[in-house]
Amino acid sequence: MLRGTVLGTADIIELTGKYQMANYARSPVAFVRGEGAKLFDAEGREYLDFLGGIAVALLGHAHPEVTRAIAGQAGTLLHASNLFHVPVQSEAARLISEATIGGKVFLCNSGTEANEAAIKLARKWHSDRGKEGVFEFVVLEGSFHGRTYGGLSATGQPKFHKGFEPMLPGFVMVPYGDVRALEGALSDRTCAFLFEPIQGESGVRMPPPGYLKEAERLCRERGILLVADEIQTGLGRTGAILACERFGIAPDIVTLAKGLANGLPLGAAVARDEVAAAFGPGSHGSTFGGNPVCCAAAKVVLETLRSPGFLKEVSRKGEIFRNGLSDLASRRTDVREVRGMGLMLAIEMDVETKEIAQRALQNGLVINATSGNVLRFLPPLTVDDGEIRKALNLLWDSLPTEGRK
Repeated sequence: MLRGTVLGTADIIELTGKYQMANYARSPVAFVRGEGAKLFDAEGREYLDFLGGIAVALLGHAHPEVTRAIAGQAGTLLHASNLFHVPVQSEAARLISEATIGGKVFLCNSGTEANEAAIKLARKWHSDRGKEGVFEFVVLEGSFHGRTYGGLSATGQPKFHKGFEPMLPGFVMVPYGDVRALEGALSDRTCAFLFEPIQGESGVRMPPPGYLKEAERLCRERGILLVADEIQTGLGRTGAILACERFGIAPDIVTLAKGLANGLPLGAAVARDEVAAAFGPGSHGSTFGGNPVCCAAAKVVLETLRSPGFLKEVSRKGEIFRNGLSDLASRRTDVREVRGMGLMLAIEMDVETKEIAQRALQNGLVINATSGNVLRFLPPLTVDDGEIRKALNLLWDSLPTEGRK
């Protein structure tokens, strides 16, 4: 193809198939532009994005302040190595620390890298205290913690393990929401309990009332670290900076990524000071972690999240959306449950949802089918009321007619 040639969807799909590994089940759409909660394909068709790049486009596509920050930093300094001090990186880390649990921050490139850092940090913290045999993580069925071997071994979904066995040792899986099973799994070898406050990939699964508070109590009594994977739930998604706030718990380590830089690759592991001290020079690192351009974008994200009234608006819009989904469910016979918090919502159905998500895409609504029979919704936090109403109408039109009352 000639340089500068405008490619159509078919050309782009052909190019993808020729040069990229087939490890993604891609829909036959090629997005070339975004604006707010909207996406546009190669033919110029408009879509309403209620997936947000899987919770990544936190402030929407092509956010003007994010764009200005990226362009300004790109014209100043792209990379300087973590062997030196970089002001924009330090500023981003300060904002992350202040907005979350305090303490110190390790910056990386992704959520799975943040979880790898948390796994290493928790083990190192116990090792520094002479507890060499304390290395196990208790994890939950249905969890998802990433694709690298540490994150994958911690993931409580065997379908992701298939073909990549053996998994790494040191991860003990227990049923989700079962306090008695959790208590029985905690031992003198347990260094941490790793959990998602709300399980995202497995279908926006909510913890039973009181479960996380009881888990926190059990860990505190035994000197076990509490590690919260807030990669999908964090950064305002549930109406609070951290979903842990919504459940009244305070983790020792929290991991972040997804929308942290509104589309640029940035992850973070945040730990309270005592725990963070286990990482000394040479104990862990990342060549590109804390890239200046990504940090410039993250500053805008964090400043926006902490601006007056922003999170309150997320909660308000989340209620509008949830009520709309509940109303939709009341007019159908095939919806089992509407669940979630803030702008992290889902409906569980009696039928498979993959074809529904595909029909929604054809109708101009981008959503996600997960866990077989669940539709997941993760719109930008900047979505407006009109876009929520439009999404509900498009969703209704995409659902099977035979399920209507």
